[in-house]
Amino acid sequence: MSLGFSLFPEQASTMAGRVDALFFFLIGVAVFFVSLIFFLVVFFAVKYRRRSEDERPMPITGNLALEIFWIVVPLGLTMVMFIWGALLFFDTYHPPKNAVEINVVAKQWMWKAQHPQGQREINELHVPVGQAIKLMLTSEDVIHDFFVPAFRIKKDVLPGRYTTMWFQATKPGAYHLFCAQYCGTQHSGMIGRIVVMEPADYVRWLGGGATGVSMTEAGEKLFQRLGCSTCHRPDGTGQGPSLVGLFGKPVELQGGKTVTADENYIRESILDPRAKITARYQPVMPIFKGLVSEEGILQLIAYIKSLERQERERTQR
Repeated sequence: MSLGFSLFPEQASTMAGRVDALFFFLIGVAVFFVSLIFFLVVFFAVKYRRRSEDERPMPITGNLALEIFWIVVPLGLTMVMFIWGALLFFDTYHPPKNAVEINVVAKQWMWKAQHPQGQREINELHVPVGQAIKLMLTSEDVIHDFFVPAFRIKKDVLPGRYTTMWFQATKPGAYHLFCAQYCGTQHSGMIGRIVVMEPADYVRWLGGGATGVSMTEAGEKLFQRLGCSTCHRPDGTGQGPSLVGLFGKPVELQGGKTVTADENYIRESILDPRAKITARYQPVMPIFKGLVSEEGILQLIAYIKSLERQERERTQR
């Protein structure tokens, strides 16, 4: 088990070592310059102390080489920090294309996870070792923060929108999951664990917890039950636009603006369809705010994404 206390959490993801390397580099630079400045302050205070009332300091002339040195060296160090940090930032926020997407909904005071196959978990998340995992995060109430020290990942979880993060675990075991944003009276109790399993064990776990209904299938059923198929027909002849091949594509709005049909756009269009009205269509879609849960919205998004995949496969034939 990996839940014991240690001064530095163990490195259990592909990103952990890279984050630590940058962190210790920053600490090393800071310690070096603090020590150097402290030494120079003491040294100069002793060397150039006033020894008598009649003593007058010698005039100091400029030294161009020294001035260039103490400008170039700090600039070089800060540029190294900036470029190193920027590369790490972009890698952290751009998951691999083969990442498995898992939805996580935060709520006072628990974490609710739903796998693509339909399995649901509370305050636990089972994942296979060596597989990139993309988390789609949202909150039902207040701001939370998904924090796994052993993976060196931390992300705000916001109500009313989706944020994403990813990781790839490198060691089987169980790792602490915290909420790192004060979210109410039981904030300290909003904890969980990430259970990293060998691929074969993970497959058995998936089979043992199978519900028989994947997120895509649940989303399709909800799509039919809410009557969405009446207006959003695949051939585009309904009162609403076709959703086939929609995800990830640009959408033209009334007024000439264009937005990308990502998760946040689809969520807003379900809860408040009049916020962004598609060009050449009338605002006749009912408002589903308060009628569909966050889990239901994620299921609908999973179904719409599957339509995009179906369209891509059809065009490749």
